[in-house]
Amino acid sequence: MKILLDTHILLWWLNDDAKLSENARQIILDPNNTFYVSQASLWEIQIKNMSGKLKVDLEVLIQQLSENNFQQLILHTNHILALAKLPPYHQDPFDRMIISQAMSEPLHLITHDKNVSSYDASIILV
Repeated sequence: MKILLDTHILLWWLNDDAKLSENARQIILDPNNTFYVSQASLWEIQIKNMSGKLKVDLEVLIQQLSENNFQQLILHTNHILALAKLPPYHQDPFDRMIISQAMSEPLHLITHDKNVSSYDASIILV
């Protein structure tokens, strides 16, 4: 299965956070799955770092992506255009871009955000 990690799932995984459910851990540990991290997540993390909402060394995090066999998902114009087709269930611009990417590729999106799970059957709520 090809899976896009929501930003909080990525951070919880890399920090071995107890908030990450056992179900999510098993999905991420499954060697049959391929994982992607959106550049929108990296952008979101950097903005939250700059505003003081997060304290993450983004350069270290980017190195951890390859160490965990997570591939970066580049933003493409078709992802941006697909934003216009999304219903307004969720207003966060980063989440909307990540949802748009998952639906456009297509990829399964793993998240803990119930608002995100309203979008598509390929959303994995953990």
